[in-house]
Amino acid sequence: MKQYNSLEEYNLEITDEVKSRYSSIINEIGEDLTRDGLVKTPERAAKAMLFLTQGYKQDAVEILKSAMFKESYDEMVIIKDIEVYSLCEHHMLPFFGKAHIAYIPNGHIVGLSKIPRVVDVFARRLQVQERLTNDILECLNNTLKPQGVAVVIEASHMCMMMRGVQKQNSVTTTSGFRGQFEKIETRNEFLKLISSKLS
Repeated sequence: MKQYNSLEEYNLEITDEVKSRYSSIINEIGEDLTRDGLVKTPERAAKAMLFLTQGYKQDAVEILKSAMFKESYDEMVIIKDIEVYSLCEHHMLPFFGKAHIAYIPNGHIVGLSKIPRVVDVFARRLQVQERLTNDILECLNNTLKPQGVAVVIEASHMCMMMRGVQKQNSVTTTSGFRGQFEKIETRNEFLKLISSKLS
C-alpha cells in the first residue's frame, strides 16, 4: 500500500532538467543568471515546481483506504475551511482559497486528516477549479461509497488578479453533490453549516 509522503524529496535527474529549463527562461527574459540574487533561483524554482505538482505521484484512493473504519454513524460529517493552493493549468499561476467538504457515512468513516490530504493530492497538480472540485468529489464518492458527498471550493485566481482582466476582489465558487446531497433539504443544511460560525 502506498503511503502519503509529505517530505520534500526530489529526483536529482528530474530536478536538474527542470533547473536547466528555468535557467533558459530567466536568460531569455533578459536577466543575468550570474548576479547574487539569481544564482540559486533555477534550482529553487525547480524544487518549488516539483513540490507544487507532487500530487501526480500520490494516490488519493490509497490515502483514504489507509484510514477507513467500520462505524454505524450516519449523520453529516463536515470539514470546512480546508486551505487550497493549486496552479492554474492555463498560465501556471496560483489559485488559492478554501474547500468545504461533507459526507454522510454508509457503514464506514474515514480519519479526518485524510480528507485535507486528498484535497492536497489533487490540488498539487496543474488544475482548473472545476476539475479539482470534481476530482475530490469522485474520489470520496467512489472510495468511501457514502450515502452522499458534497464539495464546495471558493478560490481567487492570480491569472485574473495579476494579468488579463486584473480584478482583485473576484472569487470563483464551484460545487459538486452526490447521493443524499442532491436532495435540496440536505444540500441546504450543508450550505447553511459551512456559512455559519460555530462558537
